Amino acid sequence: MNVGHSESKIVLWKDSEWSTIDGEPCRVNHFSPLGSFVDIKGKVHVMDKTTPYSSVIIECKKLGKNITGYITHKEDFKHLWAAFKDRKVKDDEEVIICWTKEHYRWKLTKFLTPFMPKLWVMVCPKGAYELMVDSNYKPELWGEARWNAMKPIIQWKPEVME
Repeated sequence: MNVGHSESKIVLWKDSEWSTIDGEPCRVNHFSPLGSFVDIKGKVHVMDKTTPYSSVIIECKKLGKNITGYITHKEDFKHLWAAFKDRKVKDDEEVIICWTKEHYRWKLTKFLTPFMPKLWVMVCPKGAYELMVDSNYKPELWGEARWNAMKPIIQWKPEVME
């Protein structure tokens, strides 16, 4: 899906804006590096120190569709790059992210959380997002079958998260 930034009605840049969807699964419909890239050795190269690494166009149940989110943490960018550029998302898959600053393994002071990664990136089977956000979607799937239909095929979760 190729959605331009001008179509987005909501922009998530700062933690205070992202926090409105803390812990909510969101489907990534488009990933756009903003002059940054990850080389074959895993090193992140940036255009400058003020531009975010990338943007994503997401949808989530709480805020709707065509939301632009800016990725400002290096590790979060590397995980999205790994999913979209290194691994490549197949036609029968989708990328789901979960932004959080509430699920760290240990209690961090409010002074440390701005410097920590906040995205859990998952590549899941297509349709997983609907299964996660709508309990009435495909009601014939329940228990282990439902879990298997939405569980991540591969995921990148920061080590600091539980």
